[in-house]
Amino acid sequence: LGETIYPMKEDFIMVHLQYSCSHCCILMSSGKRWVCHQCRSFYICDKCYSAEQQLDDRERHPSNSRDTHKLHPVDIVGVPEETKDRDDILESEFFDTRQAFLSLCQGNHYQYDTLRRAKHSSMMVLYHLHNPTAPAFVTTCNVCSHDIETGQGWRCEICPDFDVCNGCYQKGAVNHPHKLTNHPSVADRDAQNKEARQMRVQQLRKMLDLLVHASTCRSGSCQYPNCRKVKGLFRHGMQCKTRASGGCALCKKMWYMLQLHARACRDSGCSVPRCRDLKEHLRRLQQQSDSRRRAAVNEMMRQRAAEVATT
Repeated sequence: LGETIYPMKEDFIMVHLQYSCSHCCILMSSGKRWVCHQCRSFYICDKCYSAEQQLDDRERHPSNSRDTHKLHPVDIVGVPEETKDRDDILESEFFDTRQAFLSLCQGNHYQYDTLRRAKHSSMMVLYHLHNPTAPAFVTTCNVCSHDIETGQGWRCEICPDFDVCNGCYQKGAVNHPHKLTNHPSVADRDAQNKEARQMRVQQLRKMLDLLVHASTCRSGSCQYPNCRKVKGLFRHGMQCKTRASGGCALCKKMWYMLQLHARACRDSGCSVPRCRDLKEHLRRLQQQSDSRRRAAVNEMMRQRAAEVATT
């Protein structure tokens, strides 16, 4: 992680969730921390405190002063022993890449240049994250060109982009050859979104668990559901001459599963095929994206500085 974020360290704010020892720099999560009330932000762990007590008075804290500061013990409490994240996996196509998120913000005019806009934009971003099947963009009436509120419009199931509001539909101002169906209400859509999201999360977990199992299974008659199918995908991937780039549907399916696993995997010794390669590929893509972003920001700042200098 340190190697990954080192080129971007100027763009990050480091937050320590626990106190770190001023001597050995480890995070103190148990025992006691020894605090100096005279010095600002000076804490040491039990091990370093024991080592300091064996030093001469002139070598103890503070080392650059003749004075001797007394260290006071403080019990470390409230640190959970289990830190595994048990929250559901939230998947959304708008957060897979920076460009997809940028398109979402541009299409809905989400901005962060003021506190008020940042609050609204953050609220809407969380809404799209928790409601992945909800419409991402505002629907516009094809007759009067006004925005259509949720559950207050009619849609053509055949044409890809034909919606009308209730007002135009009731006035009879719609001249369309196909049948129009009413937009679902907020309650109905929320219920559908919740059920679809739970089902999608369950399917995703089962698929990733199956992928990990199949990569380590050596049994020829394994009873794990669909284990043989995934092993067959592995064998096909090694023998296929068409490949995913050539349009092979089985190869595309296998690579989709491997990419999903690589994004969520945190095991450095993972046995899933190509997991390490995909992690490295994703890391390089992220670094390239960050480099382009920093270059764009630097160019923008340079242009602003030039404008200020000329005025």
